[in-house]
Formats: sequence, structure tokens, C-alpha cells
Amino acid sequence: MANSNTIKTRGLSGGEKGYAILIGLVIASWLIFKILTPNNFGSFSNILSYFQASLIATVGACGFYFVMVTGMFDFSIGANIMLSAIVGCVFANRFGLGYFGLIFGCVLTGTIVGLLNGFFYVKLRIPSMIVTTGLALIYESIANYMAGGIEQTLPSDLRMFGTMPGDIILAIVACFIAYILLNYTKLGTYTYAIGSNEFVAKNMGINVNNYKRLAFLTSGAFFGIMAILTISYGSSMVAVTGMASMSRNFVPTMGCFFGMAFRKYGIPLQAIIIGEFVINVIFFGFIALGAPTAIQDVITGFALLIIITLTTKVRKGDIVK
Repeated sequence: MANSNTIKTRGLSGGEKGYAILIGLVIASWLIFKILTPNNFGSFSNILSYFQASLIATVGACGFYFVMVTGMFDFSIGANIMLSAIVGCVFANRFGLGYFGLIFGCVLTGTIVGLLNGFFYVKLRIPSMIVTTGLALIYESIANYMAGGIEQTLPSDLRMFGTMPGDIILAIVACFIAYILLNYTKLGTYTYAIGSNEFVAKNMGINVNNYKRLAFLTSGAFFGIMAILTISYGSSMVAVTGMASMSRNFVPTMGCFFGMAFRKYGIPLQAIIIGEFVINVIFFGFIALGAPTAIQDVITGFALLIIITLTTKVRKGDIVK
């Protein structure tokens, strides 16, 4: 009887509470749009397509989490994805390297971009947002030069990672790698240590600058994988300039915010996966309603701010950065 009473009175653990909130968000967002537009939203096939679309940003957000958790930011996400996708497409098409060229070109380029971001951030000693904004302009220019002003199209026989099961397999592998790195390596341990208190981390003997560079490098590699999924799903990539690539920053960044908000529940990567799905449900819900793009962006922005506010509790005395 005592054991039975203990089970009845036991509250939800942190992880269980986090999952309950996330599942509640999924159900609530689906239900709202299903009621508003029952005929063209929320069927099983629709849900599957929403999930497929969410996988693209999920991979990038899992990598970006390593940067964001240390207190840094990256405004070159879109430029990295664009440049990586174009290089991968050039390797696959112009050099005739097929899937090897696509994967190698995207991941290598994304990693190099991450390495450069980390190098210049550490060397210049100025805010990461400023460094990555300046570098984004350079990456855009390089992408435009490589593309020659022409839209780069991936042949239909090289789009395995744009459909099931290729996209799901690649996303699962990427998320699994992120989980291992975050929970079972020094990179994950020291990343959290630096994010919690950089001064204490230095006193512990951690080479803070080295692990900041590694965080950017890791993030860049994941954006390279995201580039594979992006060009495979969309079939082409157009090089843009003048910081127009920043429009690609939004979705992976918002997914990363979910990870940061649910870190206290011990499920940051799981929150990123489900959070990106919630974002896509909301996005496609507005499309089903036929809402103008400007209205979609405004309402989606407010909805996500409310979600993050409700799931993030700032303790008294904490500094909000």
C-alpha cells in the first residue's frame, strides 16, 4: 500500500513534464488550424509532409545549439546553407561526382565556414553577431561568384535526400551524432560549462577559445548537412547578395530557442525536433487558411514569442542576454 501511495503522489519528472508541454503544443497547434480549415489541413499525409519539411531545419538547429548554448550567435546561417548547397551542387554536377560530390561539398564547405566564423570571432574579439554578419556578406559574394549568377539545379537522380526515406535517415543520423557529442564528449560537457559561467570554466583549466571555435565548427558541419537536405528537397539554390540570405536564419534559430527553453527539462535536442515540427504546423496552417505572407510572419512571430516566454522562466537576479 505504501508503494502504491508513493506512485500515486509522485509528480512528473523534468523530462516527462517537458515532453508533456511539447506534445501539448503539437496538439494545440494542430487542433486550432484543423478547426479553422478542416478540409485542407491536418490529414495524415499532410502531417507527414509537415514533418519532412521540419527535418531540414531540425538538423541545422541541433548544430546551432552548440553555438547558442555558449552564449554566442550566428547571423551567417543562411549564407552558409546557400554557399554549401551551391558548392555541393557544383561538385555533383560540374565535376560529375554525384552523391559523393554533393555530400562532400556541402559538409566540407559548411565546416570551413564554421571554422572561419570561430577563428575570426576569437581573433577579433568582437561580438559574434557582428563578426558573422560581416562574414555572411563575404559568403554570399563567393556563392554568387561560384554560381555565375545562374540558379544551381540538382538533377532528379540526385535528390534521394529530398524524399523519404533518405531525408529521414540522414536527419536521424545527424541528430544521433549531435546527441552523442552533446552528452558523451568533452565538447558537450565544456560547451555547457562555458555557457553556464565562462570565468569559472577558464579557472577549471578549459581552453575556452578552443571550444568556442569547435562549437562554430560543429555548427557549420551541421549546416552543411542541412544544405544537403535543403537543395535535395527544393531541387535548386539561387545565390543572393545584400544579406538576403538571412531569411534562412529564422527557422533553425527558432528551433534552437526551443532547445534552450527546454534545456531545464533535460531534453534540448528532443525539444528542437518537436519544436521545429510545431513551427511547420503553424506555418502550413496559415498557408491552408490562405493568409497573406506578411500576416503569417507577424502572427507566427508572436506565437513563438509566447511559446518561448511560457516555457522559459527567468529567475530573480539572472541576467537576460
